[in-house]
Amino acid sequence: MGPYFKYKVNLFWSAHQAHHSSEEYNLTTALRQSSFQRFGSAWFYLPLALFMPPTHYLVHKEFNLLYQFWIHTECIGTLGPLEYVLNTPSHHRVHHGRNRYCIDKNYAGVLIIWDRMFGTFEKERDTKIHYGLVHNLKSFNPVWVQVHHYVYLVKKLFSAKSFSECVHILFKGPGWSPGKPRLGEPHEIPEIPHDTTKYNPPVPLWVTVYHFYNFAVLLVASYLLGLIKSELPYVVALCAVLYFLYSLTCIGLIHDHHPLGPFCEIMKLLILISCDAYFGFYLSESLLIQGMRVFAMFSLIVWLRVLFKQVKGKRD
Repeated sequence: MGPYFKYKVNLFWSAHQAHHSSEEYNLTTALRQSSFQRFGSAWFYLPLALFMPPTHYLVHKEFNLLYQFWIHTECIGTLGPLEYVLNTPSHHRVHHGRNRYCIDKNYAGVLIIWDRMFGTFEKERDTKIHYGLVHNLKSFNPVWVQVHHYVYLVKKLFSAKSFSECVHILFKGPGWSPGKPRLGEPHEIPEIPHDTTKYNPPVPLWVTVYHFYNFAVLLVASYLLGLIKSELPYVVALCAVLYFLYSLTCIGLIHDHHPLGPFCEIMKLLILISCDAYFGFYLSESLLIQGMRVFAMFSLIVWLRVLFKQVKGKRD
């Protein structure tokens, strides 16, 4: 029941589409989750509280998630007879594909027998699978990836001509529109040309290295925050999380060549330098900390120069 609503009801699809938005298919795709998914799926698990002990449910859930993590890979072909029973990397590649034959197939978490029983099973074919959404986002902005389908829904609701149409927009399939079946017309799903290229705007090598460093720092910082969050005031922990999210958004904007990218990066560095100036006495005066401060100041100068060139180019 849960998977059915998650993929075939527009409102719940909004809370899951972030997981399917990647054009790559590897273990990082398994970690690409929506911030809103738990609010859309929790209702389907609540009835379990009537007859299943919480400890049993939590253990089952964690094993289920762990199993599904490993099937997000292209490194494994088929698993022989296990393909008839288990959800495997081959089956799940079809589930993540946006080829016409892949849409709404192989919902299974662990056991593929349910798809075989209910007619939603599809075997992987020899043709290349293209991953992502039917209409890909063409954006690395993590906030936009999370909310874009909600924005789409709101626009459709404002254009609706009746209350009943609003209800249909929310609770029918993502492909529905007035006059069409509940899940839309399958033949309207666009065929993918053979020369399709993944969204990957070119950026200078120094930007790639710079963002790799920033992402590594954010990864370590978020891990450390998880260790000490109980010792921090709630407001401080919340500000740290918002700063991490803003930093990731800056990375996305710059890689998308968004005109606000350099400006947002400068603001991020100014916030970092200001916080260091105010709270810096709490930090150790180690060589690593000093090096990071120098790097932040140097980065600010570089991005100010990039912004200046951008503004000058527009004037010319």
